[in-house]
Amino acid sequence: MREHLNDPYVLKANAEGYRARAAYKLMEIDERDRLLKPGSVVVDLGAAPGSWSQVAMQRCGSSGKVFALDLLTMEPVTGVTFLQGDFTEEAVLKALEAQLDGSQVDLVFSDMAPNLSGVAAVDQARSIHLCELALDFAASHLKPTGRFLVKVFQGEGFMGFRQEMESVFSSVQVRKPKASRDRSAEVYLLGSGVRPR
Repeated sequence: MREHLNDPYVLKANAEGYRARAAYKLMEIDERDRLLKPGSVVVDLGAAPGSWSQVAMQRCGSSGKVFALDLLTMEPVTGVTFLQGDFTEEAVLKALEAQLDGSQVDLVFSDMAPNLSGVAAVDQARSIHLCELALDFAASHLKPTGRFLVKVFQGEGFMGFRQEMESVFSSVQVRKPKASRDRSAEVYLLGSGVRPR
């Protein structure tokens, strides 16, 4: 707890009005890869507490659209359309598609993580399953020029998931932002260039 409270990114987030230190992970990746552009249509999967939606809304501006989804409640973010529900349920997916109303998406990002059981193999399998669901959603809803950014934990299933991404995107790159703790097994995979289905 002490480490968390003294974390420079936590302190910075508190000072700058972001809901979580994760905001700086997205900012760093965006500065490198130019993901968020004015007018973009963005879907934020696993959005709570909302720091990625905050960054997306700021960078896409009033001409952009940000749709956020999470199993947990999320305090409103001005301009963001939020849907509470379980992404693994078909009805929730349909509700999200209804909100998109046929819009093709410029960027899908997923910072989702499962509720942890404490059993490493189970948690890793659940995490990869969420990544696969997010990838399926991205493959179905992105524009041909769209991009997909997903948090993946290195371990069992990581390479298989990366290969799945490579079957959907012409380019898949690994990103490990400075705001991601060194000891964490998390990395972000960035898919660009949707292959024709």
